[in-house]
Formats: sequence, structure tokens, C-alpha cells
Amino acid sequence: MNRKTFVIDTNVLLHDPDAIGKFRDNDVVIPLIVLEELDGLKRLSDELGKNARHVMRFIDGLKDRNAGDLHRGVRIENGIVVRIQVDIKHVEKNAFPLPLDRNTNKILAVAYRLREEGQKVVLVSKDFVMRVKAEAIGIEAEDYENLKFSYDKLYRGFRRLEVPKREIDMFYKDGFLELSVGNLLPNEYCLLTSVEQSSAIGKYNPLTKKLEPLLKLTRDIWGIHPLNFEQKCALDLLLRDDVKLVTLVGPAGTGKTLMALAAGLRKVFDEGVYSRILVSRPIVPLGKDIGYLPGSKEEKLYHWMQPIYDNLEFLCQSTSGESNGSETQKWIMESKKIEMEAVTYIRGRSLPKMYIIIDEAQNLTPHEVKTIISRAGKGTKVVLTGDPTQIDNPYLDKDSNALTFTVGKFKEFPVYGHVFLEKTERSELAAIAAEIL
Repeated sequence: MNRKTFVIDTNVLLHDPDAIGKFRDNDVVIPLIVLEELDGLKRLSDELGKNARHVMRFIDGLKDRNAGDLHRGVRIENGIVVRIQVDIKHVEKNAFPLPLDRNTNKILAVAYRLREEGQKVVLVSKDFVMRVKAEAIGIEAEDYENLKFSYDKLYRGFRRLEVPKREIDMFYKDGFLELSVGNLLPNEYCLLTSVEQSSAIGKYNPLTKKLEPLLKLTRDIWGIHPLNFEQKCALDLLLRDDVKLVTLVGPAGTGKTLMALAAGLRKVFDEGVYSRILVSRPIVPLGKDIGYLPGSKEEKLYHWMQPIYDNLEFLCQSTSGESNGSETQKWIMESKKIEMEAVTYIRGRSLPKMYIIIDEAQNLTPHEVKTIISRAGKGTKVVLTGDPTQIDNPYLDKDSNALTFTVGKFKEFPVYGHVFLEKTERSELAAIAAEIL
């Protein structure tokens, strides 16, 4: 097999700090400028700083191996040879067409030099513009594909099946149904319909291998009712205590955050299953950590968490009436049973018996969501909501973000459930906007 030389961009190592070990039986070249960029980020307290430190420790550990030095190449597991590339001075005298006045071009210059030496070079970068520049000067370039799942082929969490009416009747009579359909995933929902216009909704139980009915809702969930099939499935997942991880994916107005918060209020304030609700969102559009803003942590978070407060206000008014809604909301906040937190500060905490909602999770990387889910202590439930088509992080896309990645990785586990919501219920205007804009 012909070995390739993969030149790794900084953003790849920040996206996946274990990326170096993913290029089996090939050479991995890390330009010196990449190390300098990592060194400049290692002091940050967020996930970028954590990943930068992880990569730097790994590279530093390579010096202790007896298989060579970093500049000639060190052989690690899986047949990978890692080396640091330093000298690019003579590239300026050759035909390299880009100025060496920026770091991205210096990385490209390393790839260009290696290709000129006759090596089969591939530049790996999360930066689309950098990949375009590489291809323009004749260097093969590709995105980092290891932590990706196809959004277009994403598991929906439910399916529609046409069955004989007698099977639907038996489902209502017996409270379960054995389906002949194979490959159903744990906690996958089925909408059963017949030509006689009968219908039923059931959830697949992987233990009994049967379709079982949804939980019975004897009353509204803090003033709200499910408005469509998808919302019925989503609320069922949110209210099941045996399902510890739930993802809700869909465009704006489908009710993801509202349902997650309503179910959390039911579980914490009405049933006492969990001790607190923790709501968090990634602070991506600010560009800086919230510590750069004036005021206390609560004051900094207030405006960023405004969508959560809006949903909470709506739920309080729905369950108590408009005149008493503000009093109910005040009582909830004073109870100390609901906490707003930035994703930045979740790492390092242990979170037992909590109902955790991570809103806008599509702006997280797979490693960041791993950090969050691994914080879940005994008796904790984690709910991730978001829309992978609306991403603010410049190095993520609909296939590589944390939400899509979580669905792809967890779909076969019984502790996990997922629903892809498509129908917008916020308003007629919001539904039209979601469809045509």
C-alpha cells in the first residue's frame, strides 16, 4: 500500500485532539507554525485550551520514544510516523504562489514543499477556504472526516408503517404488538396506519422486542399539549426516566426547547425525580468567554439565556394564567431548583440527579459534547436540542457538529432516544419562513 503524507491544520487538532492517531499506515506532518498556534491557545480555560494542551502533551511524549526524533519522524501505533516540519525558507525561491505573511499560507507552503519532493501529500483542514487554496495550487485537500455522520441520512427516531387494521386493534387490546418489521432501533417510534384510517403510536422496547404504547398523559405538561405526532414522541422520551439521553433535532419553532423545559419542570417541581434543572447554551457568537463581559456571572448570562427565560415565562403563564405567571416564574427562580450555566463552566463538575438541557447543541464539537455527557452523575438525564443547519461555529458543519455526531453514535443504545421534528408549530408565519427561507 502506498503511504500518504497528511499535513494537519491546527483546526483539525482543536476539533479532535486525538486526530494524529487516526491516519493508519501513513505519515503525519505537523508544521511548526501549527505547534506555535497550539502553544498560544494552551492557556485558555475553555475546550480549545484543553484540546491544545492535550495535543502538546502528546507531542511532548513522543520525544521519550526511542524510535527516532520528531524532525526525522517517530513511529507510533497503527503504522503511523509523526514528524514536525520546520524549514520552509527555500519555498520562497520556488514557484509557491502565495505570500508567506499569514499562518495558513505557511502551512500550505509546507505541503507544497513536500509535494515538490515527490511525496503524495494531502492537506487536512476544517477550513473550507484553506482547502480551496490548496487545490488551486495543486495540493490534494480534504476535510477531517473521522468525527462525522451524514445529516442527510440522519436517524429520524420514528417511522411510519402501514399495517392491517386488526394489528392496530390488537395493539389497543393487548397493550403491545409484535412487529414483523426488522432493524428497529431501541426507543424508536412507529406510527401505525391502516387503509381503514385507523392509527396508533408505539415505542419499540428492545428488551421485550415489542411495540408498546406511549406514556399516558392525564393532564397537560405545564400548560402545553403535544400538537403533532413528532411532539408526542418527543414528550414521551422526555418524560421517561429510563431514557437518560435525549436529542431533539429540528428547525426553529418545532418546540424543542419548550418541550424540554416543560418536561424538566414536571420532573423537578411536580414529581421530584430530579433535584434541579440545569440549562446551558454554548457561547459561540460572542467570540470570547463570558468572563470578558462586565457584571456577575448571572448578569452576563441573562441576555444570552433570554430564549430560555422567554420559554419559562410562556410556561408559567400557560399553567398559572397571565396574571399569575410572573409570580410563578419568580417562585421557580427563588427555589434555586433551576440553574443557568455556560457550557464553559460545566467541565470539571459532577452533576448527579439533575435534568440537564443543552440548547443550541449544534454549536458544540463532538469532544465538547463528550465532556458534557460524561459529567452526568447517577440519576441524571441529559437533553440536547438544536438545528444542525444553523451553525455559528466556523469549523463545524451539519455533518461534524456534536448533535449529529451524538445521534450517529448513540442510536443503538437503550438509554438513548431521538426525535427529528419537522413541523413548525410556533406560528403560521414561522412555519412558512422555515420552509421557504
